[in-house]
Amino acid sequence: MTRIEFIEFLKEFKTDFDKNKENWENINLSDFLESMIAYTEDIQGFYDNMGMNINADNPTWENFSHILKGASIYE
Repeated sequence: MTRIEFIEFLKEFKTDFDKNKENWENINLSDFLESMIAYTEDIQGFYDNMGMNINADNPTWENFSHILKGASIYE
């Protein structure tokens, strides 16, 4: 994922929040950031379980998009 693709992801991510807030687990900033921390701690397990050959310790634009998306639903 390039920086430009990440920007497009963010635009779509915000639109999804605006239109589908009821489907998001974390709708206030504090809860979202708490989930983002937890999801970031656990993301390598997600990659491993899904058979994705991604090292979470090597940050990429794609990692950032996975973390944001995960934090929207992570409890």
